[in-house]
Amino acid sequence: MDISKTRWRKSSRSSGGGQNCVEVARMGGSVMIRDSKDEASPVHLLPSAAFRMLVGRIKQGGLDL
Repeated sequence: MDISKTRWRKSSRSSGGGQNCVEVARMGGSVMIRDSKDEASPVHLLPSAAFRMLVGRIKQGGLDL
């Protein structure tokens, strides 16, 4: 998978000037996720529906530590 020309987005709620967050990008019917501090880190690929469920759980506080 060549992601060199992928357009990544950071959350508008990221802290530290956008350096402490994850980035997301669309790829067909999926969403790619990576660590913004390490662009060479592994990319996680989720189906769009699974990503929406993940974001929903985060917003509801279901994954707070």
